[in-house]
Amino acid sequence: MTITNKSIDGGKAFDWGRTSADYAKFRDIYPQEFYDKIVERGLCINGQRVLDMGTGTGVLPRNMYRYGAEWTGTDISENQIAQAKLLSQGMNIDYFSLSAEEISFPDKSFDVITACQCFWYFDHEKIMPELHRMLRDEGRILVLYMAWLPFEDEIAGASERLVLKYSPDWSGAGETVHPIWIPDCYQEKFELIYHEEYPLNVRFTRESWNGRMKACRGIGASLREDEIAAWEQEHLKLLNETAPEEFDIRHYAAIAELKKK
Repeated sequence: MTITNKSIDGGKAFDWGRTSADYAKFRDIYPQEFYDKIVERGLCINGQRVLDMGTGTGVLPRNMYRYGAEWTGTDISENQIAQAKLLSQGMNIDYFSLSAEEISFPDKSFDVITACQCFWYFDHEKIMPELHRMLRDEGRILVLYMAWLPFEDEIAGASERLVLKYSPDWSGAGETVHPIWIPDCYQEKFELIYHEEYPLNVRFTRESWNGRMKACRGIGASLREDEIAAWEQEHLKLLNETAPEEFDIRHYAAIAELKKK
């Protein structure tokens, strides 16, 4: 489904469904520490029902399934949900193709609602009361994020500059370490009880880093096929000239936990 938001990429349309195959192959990259932080908070574990909004290819439910929670995943893209179902075979995870604004499960259905790499896409004034309604007493919203740091990592910085060459209005560039933004409307029904920002190194090969960058919003989700091919040719040449076969990319991750009042 094509999305246009004037506050994202200068209003340029994008569609995650166009990059679902690359997303499934190259964006399941969170290191174990990322999941450990969630479990340490006592969230998404045995005995809990969890709704993962903007689930994409089901990265969070699939990787946390072993901790025993009962998962439901939703995403606006039918192609993303198709990949999630394919990759979740043998796991009892429910998936639905729905936008965040369309989600309407019964009252007090979930102990935890997660949003990983997607929170800023939502219409918060509309969904906040619904999230409150669907959560059980003292339920949690868990917002998660991870990004490379282009000013601290030379390879990431060079790759990012090449994305901007082809998508100059891409607003995903220039990331620095900062807390996750929580809109003011959540103060009415939720309390921010925890946040943390911490460094991570994520291991890549030239192929997997190229795939990760290709699956970003500024390339695979928004450019024409000929533009994607031209970018990829140039990016692979760049990596072959400047990067070893395997390398770490400096990232940071952030977590914000909101408690239902």
